Amino acid sequence: MYARILGSAALAACLVVPAIAAVALSDAAGSYTISPAGSSIRFTIGKAGGGGFDGAFARFKGTIRIDNGDVGRSKVDLTIYPESVGTGQGRIDAFLRSDAVFDSANNPEIQFRSTSVTRTSDTTALVTGQLTARGRTFPEKFTAELDGLKSGTIKFHVTGKVLRSRYGMDVGTPLYSNIVDFNMTLTGRRG
Repeated sequence: MYARILGSAALAACLVVPAIAAVALSDAAGSYTISPAGSSIRFTIGKAGGGGFDGAFARFKGTIRIDNGDVGRSKVDLTIYPESVGTGQGRIDAFLRSDAVFDSANNPEIQFRSTSVTRTSDTTALVTGQLTARGRTFPEKFTAELDGLKSGTIKFHVTGKVLRSRYGMDVGTPLYSNIVDFNMTLTGRRG
């Protein structure tokens, strides 16, 4: 009798699993506008001996287009407004906006334009593109993981590392790390 109950439970579990399986990139084909609601662009810069600081950008915009026929033709365009940087410390925020770092008065936008998207699994992709900040452009790579798709809304968790010295923002090195760790949540609405 116990074997019959356990067998029935196992069969029921097998029937339920497909219903809650992860959404694949192929299910997400379409064009999306990145929405500030539900999105965040956070970064961390480490410090020798431990510590460092975390920050975020409050203003950004962009689009995501997923091509189901050829994921490699998918596109990501993202614009960040560096004057919106915030660390929770007014002095650091003002310094980051100054010409020593972002020079947001003369360089009001940081732009990322993808050049290729390579699927790495059913739900992940490597996004390669050109990042432009302070008038300098370099290739950068970010890992994107599909975190959800529901009612015309898509959500990605995006991570990557950028060398700030490439963009003339290496003030404070080597005390502060040259590597900026990005941790982003990008939520897009189908448009």
